[in-house]
Amino acid sequence: MSKQWKVAVVGATGAVGREMLKTLEQREFPCEVTPFSSSRSAGSKVPFRDGELTVKELKEDSFKGFDLALFSAGGGTSLKFAPLAAQQGCVVVDNSSAWRMDPKIPLVVPEVNAHDLEWHPGIIANPNCSTIQMVVVLKPLHDVATIKRVVVSTYQAVSGTGQKAIVELENQVRRLMSGHEANPEVYPHQIAFNCLPQIDVFLENEYTKEEMKMVHETQKIMGDDSIKVTATAVRVPVFYGHSESVNVEFEKPITPQGARAILSQAPGVRVFDNPSEKIYPMAIVAAGEDDTFVGRIRKDETIDNGLNMWIVADNIRKGAALNAVQIAEELVRRELLRVKK
Repeated sequence: MSKQWKVAVVGATGAVGREMLKTLEQREFPCEVTPFSSSRSAGSKVPFRDGELTVKELKEDSFKGFDLALFSAGGGTSLKFAPLAAQQGCVVVDNSSAWRMDPKIPLVVPEVNAHDLEWHPGIIANPNCSTIQMVVVLKPLHDVATIKRVVVSTYQAVSGTGQKAIVELENQVRRLMSGHEANPEVYPHQIAFNCLPQIDVFLENEYTKEEMKMVHETQKIMGDDSIKVTATAVRVPVFYGHSESVNVEFEKPITPQGARAILSQAPGVRVFDNPSEKIYPMAIVAAGEDDTFVGRIRKDETIDNGLNMWIVADNIRKGAALNAVQIAEELVRRELLRVKK
């Protein structure tokens, strides 16, 4: 019988936390789970396996006796509690942006750079959802033809903002269809029947924080600072599933047919590419799925060695919960589910 790991899920009442519980169950990760949240949600119930678990209040000594903690409770919580968990011998996989660019913390997508887990100090960062799905597709191509430059435009679902944004989109659609005003609260403008070219705050360079995450995280995960990345991130009125238009310039020639052949063998990638039959990735196809879908693979006729492609994945699954659980599985496989003294 395999060992039953003691797992804490921090932020268990949120959209990603609930998906983490669901993913642990579906992938039959051998564990005893305890859900944690703030005092506001403590005492509530969350579904797990054939029953429910009672949510406990997160405290500074909550991690004693735990092997693993999956965090999805915001950067402030992660900055405070992740080091405490590691000090208590519990390995943390953190879904916030708090630790991603710390040079001492590995930023991991298992299909791309699982080897970076070897040097984890007790905390591992889960990348940004839009970055994860892009690098899963780019890395197999980079290994063959070496990427010089990436231009990406994202079309990101409201679930990336959280449960309140999902409710806001639902409510705005109802209000607008019944002749009322949208009354935006979560977003600065109406999201229903609209696209917002702003995700997170604007920085001094006039890019948003979300756009610069894609730049820096891609370089760190791919292990290559020479890859040039520029991004435009857009919020769209879709509930689940981020879509991306990605233009890639390579150092060597690579044909669309060659790219399809490479990606059809890539772990976690599903080639969905037959435009003549109207087969291409869509958010409604990717929602609830583990794979990252890629299609519309075609030559960029304006440059040498360029390809365009369309990438879609469920941002709550592969973009958050699934990637975290896959990291946990890789830690077990490599016998790294421990904090080095």
